[in-house]
Amino acid sequence: MTVKIYIPRDAAAIALGAEKVATAMAEAIAARGLDATIVRNGSRGMHWLEPLVEVETAEGRIAYGPVQTRDVASLLDAGLTSGAAHPLCLGKTEDIPFLKQQTRLTFARCGVIDPLSLDDYRAHGGLRGLERAISMQPAAIVAEVTESGLRGRGGAGFPTGIKWKTVLEAEGAQKYIVCNADEGDSGTFADRMIMEGDPFVLIEGMAIAGIATGATKGYVYTRSEYPHAIAAMSAAIEIARAAGVLGQSVLGSTHAFDMEVRTGAGAYVCGEETSLLNSLEGKRGLVRAKPPLPAHKGLFDCPTVINNVISLASVPVIMDKGAAYYRDFGMGRSRGTIPIQIAGNVKHAGLYEIAFGLTLGEIVDVIGGGTASGRPVKAVQVGGPLGAYFPRALFDTPFDYEAFAAKDGLIGHAGIVVFDDTADMLKQARFAMEFCAVESCGKCTPCRLGSTRGVEVADKIAAGIEPEKNRELLADLCNTMKFGSLCALGGFTPYPVMSAMTHFPEDFKPAPRVEAAE
Repeated sequence: MTVKIYIPRDAAAIALGAEKVATAMAEAIAARGLDATIVRNGSRGMHWLEPLVEVETAEGRIAYGPVQTRDVASLLDAGLTSGAAHPLCLGKTEDIPFLKQQTRLTFARCGVIDPLSLDDYRAHGGLRGLERAISMQPAAIVAEVTESGLRGRGGAGFPTGIKWKTVLEAEGAQKYIVCNADEGDSGTFADRMIMEGDPFVLIEGMAIAGIATGATKGYVYTRSEYPHAIAAMSAAIEIARAAGVLGQSVLGSTHAFDMEVRTGAGAYVCGEETSLLNSLEGKRGLVRAKPPLPAHKGLFDCPTVINNVISLASVPVIMDKGAAYYRDFGMGRSRGTIPIQIAGNVKHAGLYEIAFGLTLGEIVDVIGGGTASGRPVKAVQVGGPLGAYFPRALFDTPFDYEAFAAKDGLIGHAGIVVFDDTADMLKQARFAMEFCAVESCGKCTPCRLGSTRGVEVADKIAAGIEPEKNRELLADLCNTMKFGSLCALGGFTPYPVMSAMTHFPEDFKPAPRVEAAE
């Protein structure tokens, strides 16, 4: 019986040498005449163990990692194909604590299956949600998604069902589903992992959204920095179309839905939905004033659903298991699971899917294992470059949309970046303003000019020039940007700046002057 050896083709694994390991493994297998085949799967999300090599055995998958090309010969000598012991052996993959303690719903297949095998996808529960959807009325599908409590996983946390209902009820000869895969936040990689590791789940989710709202065309808008995701999604769409999952008759039904991938140039502001729509239409990525809402007049002035990758990829499990099953996870108004992306100065960086409700301290100290440097954690930024900095005093905050909002923070795309006690929070605040200045589309004055002035004021504070006056000026600038900006780029930039000033005031004071010795 041919042994299956799994080596990820995920971009994070490739960056750590997975491609070279796969080549070396293939050459070694051929040279030894072993009856084994290599499957290029997605990543399990344990990035400190990449490249993670797994072998299928009668007892289950056995993991080895992190594997380098120099380890291939010794692994095969030790009996890799039978899951034998080796210094790099981690035991059963499913028993690795980081993975075992998760609740994987959206990412259930990621790292498990061959991403481009539709048969593999079906064998692991794929397309069951779509099969149910084609037997239902559109309004019933929308009601199911609404009842599940699913909210936008891209940052705003807007109820997905309400957005779908608006588009369903909107009049228009043509309607669209647009997947926002322009994942630009620092410390985030969940969208990329799904597109590279389980692209059919996104296709299935978009097809369900199309049937639910009357949309017949979908677009996945992603960034040029994601070549592996673009290739995987494009290939999966072709496979799905050939198999009748997409096209004029979705799974043999009367519903039509097709889709394609569109690539942007990588402007951060194109993660904002109206700027994204302009870019999709071939225009400059400028933010549009609202109203009209995209649900009424979106892509090419047609009713449009715009959802994040994780939002759409979560729909198949809701349609398969039912709204009550999904809603049973989570807390308060934050229902279901959330893929938390742990990055920065942290021991165990990776993706951790769990129901809403874990505290920030549990995520950083227990799951993340503290800092990689071994120094104390000083701050954690949650929600990308526009997210607030949380000090240890707020580590009891549960991972929940409302709980974070109550502490002047935001979950955003659920990326967290860890900093140790060497971080200078004034420099981090300055970076937020600089980032906004560089990435601003320039349409509104508070964002365009406020961010530039913010950099100048931060530099004056650092130089010890009227520090108290300039701290007040920086706070005033933040207030103007927060309430006067046209979109979240300018509106959210105050979060990291104000949280840094509030929780780390010592970093905003002039350094004590050292008098020269007599």
